[in-house]
Amino acid sequence: MGESKVHSEKFNNNMIRIEELSVRLMEILAKKEPIDPATLHPDSDTLLQTGIASITDVFINPTKIFENQVQYWGKSMELWLRTNESLMGSQSDETSLPQTKDNRFKSEHWNNPYFNLIKEQYLLNAKIINRYFENLQGLDESQKRKIEFFSHQVTDLLSPANFLPTNPEALQKAIDTEGQSLVDGLENLVKDLERNDGDLIVTLADTSAFKVGDNIALSEGKVVARNKLFELLQYSPKTETVKELPLLVIPPWINKYYVLDLRHDNSFINYMVEQGFTVFVVSWNNPDESFHDVGMDTYVLEGSQRAINETLKLSHTKQLNAVGYCIGGTLLAMTMAYQNKMKVDTIHSATFFTTLTDFEDAGELGIFISDEYLAGIDHEIKSKGYFPGKNMSQAFSYLRANDLVYGPAIRSYLMGEPPKAFDLLYWNSDTTNLPGRMAKEYFYDTIRGNTFAKGQTIVNDVSIGIADITQPFIAIACEADHLVNWKTSFNGLQKAASKEKNYILAESGHIAGIINPPTKKKYGHFINPNQFDDFGEWRAKAQYSDCTWWGSWMKWLALKSGPDTTAREIDADRSLGDAPGQYVLIPAAK
Repeated sequence: MGESKVHSEKFNNNMIRIEELSVRLMEILAKKEPIDPATLHPDSDTLLQTGIASITDVFINPTKIFENQVQYWGKSMELWLRTNESLMGSQSDETSLPQTKDNRFKSEHWNNPYFNLIKEQYLLNAKIINRYFENLQGLDESQKRKIEFFSHQVTDLLSPANFLPTNPEALQKAIDTEGQSLVDGLENLVKDLERNDGDLIVTLADTSAFKVGDNIALSEGKVVARNKLFELLQYSPKTETVKELPLLVIPPWINKYYVLDLRHDNSFINYMVEQGFTVFVVSWNNPDESFHDVGMDTYVLEGSQRAINETLKLSHTKQLNAVGYCIGGTLLAMTMAYQNKMKVDTIHSATFFTTLTDFEDAGELGIFISDEYLAGIDHEIKSKGYFPGKNMSQAFSYLRANDLVYGPAIRSYLMGEPPKAFDLLYWNSDTTNLPGRMAKEYFYDTIRGNTFAKGQTIVNDVSIGIADITQPFIAIACEADHLVNWKTSFNGLQKAASKEKNYILAESGHIAGIINPPTKKKYGHFINPNQFDDFGEWRAKAQYSDCTWWGSWMKWLALKSGPDTTAREIDADRSLGDAPGQYVLIPAAK
């Protein structure tokens, strides 16, 4: 009896705490700026065409609609009967219940007949809805991709795992902790809203667990050059000799460079230094309103080209090898095309990580270039002078909503768990802004207008395109990349005029497929030295290796890097401070 009173008092205190937090929650939400609805649904033309296509489908294929309905109700009735049998005791073995590999429902609590019915009915509903839009005729590919994306967003949002009354695991934890998990979850929610001025951005990682330059971004080096756009980092040699040609890495400025240098055991930078390369890396500044007139051409002229010149000067060489990652690879391609047009021969070879150069099929990125969505971007840029990094991060997160939005939200808000100390998710949350002019040019011209593939990108009054690239290159793409389709990446680079073109297909996704050190022994890769017009055929005839692609690429790069020479020590007179430098520490302006 005494134990019951203690528990009751704890429960009552937790309910009082929930009421207090609810007041804070309402205060935050009342101050939140309204969201532009254009960023929440497909553009009006896609909605109109979808409506027309749906009505047309009813008249042209009435039997298909009838068959789908009969099939749906048949499966629903089967679920109800199975649940009834289980509740009546006819089924004693839980293995007789439907099983799913969906991580959202892996808890044994979903085997309860009642919650199993909720889960299975939801999965059936989601399958019917998504399949309907996937098979809908009368839409062009762009419209079809958009409507499929948003239909998946709706079905993912409505998962019973996302709501306390229909999540048995969260309910059980609330009971076991006498409401403490609900208090902790609501506190996590309130803190996230307060931290982001009313915008709901789930904290993915424990921000107190990491400090750039302290326990991540640890490779030893110096800042050897700096301008408004970037700092150039040079890393200290770890071998007595190095390859003659230095290696310059150009990361995306949509994120910070240190994804390439998280820890020593998974650091791409550290690995390259240990292999005997003189490594330079561009660390981009985090733009604020003063960058409003910085454009794509600025990134070419004052960014990558300036970094190339500084690297050559410090290495005492006339050429270098370059790596470009994602939009950093797009920038590298533009820089190569521009320099070739200007008869400048500084890049000996190029490596492209998950890079798009032809946006005719922009894949998932195409979802974000509707008139309405771009109007929302224009509004943000007009009011701030830059496009906020958190907006870009949120948009990309919804491409993997269950992994990067709803899953973390369930753990944080329904289960009351603190965010984990995960370095990759910490980096993912360390956002950067995009300069105003650059963001508009990237979305309107590079993606929507596909100007670079058409040879219509303008840099310093010079028209450039993919066909202007003549240097040998190797492209690494990832089979499960949700941002850059591997075939699209390869097909775009295939349009270069280079006589030597090489391709490697890595397993996994946009980040994990690239940051895949030999020690992990997790993801393999496909390689095929033969040239094919069709990359489906290339993939079918490629050789598979169960280890990381790093070693295969290293063999190719070594042949492009010249003879060994005495290791280059960093010029102390050029040092502007220790790596990782100052720019990487600048948080995204709000």
